[in-house]
Amino acid sequence: MNTASGAFGEQYTAAYLQKHGFTVLERDFSVRGGELDIIARNAQYLIFVEVKTRSQGALTAPAEAVTAAKRRRIARAALCYLQAHPSDLQPRFDVACVEITQEKPMRVTSFSYFANAFFPEVGFF
Repeated sequence: MNTASGAFGEQYTAAYLQKHGFTVLERDFSVRGGELDIIARNAQYLIFVEVKTRSQGALTAPAEAVTAAKRRRIARAALCYLQAHPSDLQPRFDVACVEITQEKPMRVTSFSYFANAFFPEVGFF
């Protein structure tokens, strides 16, 4: 998946979140050893969203790319974000899976959003 496809999937997911009442705080938050695609919030949660975009018909599903190692990197980046931006909101880790067409213009063929997709290791927070 190239950068343009990934950015397209992230933009689609950000629009989805806004449509469902979330405020997008940041995109592409990066620290040494980790990155957060989207950071959003609502009245109850501070949400760290991992977006996985794949071409329609790809050999692996988008969700398969969120490995245990990837989840640890996301959790570390979230901890760095929380240290810099303390919040009383409950942190939540979501995953968005976006499948798109290979031809231009790109369009979404399948979208799945998983709230509480994973939890950091015990003792993380």
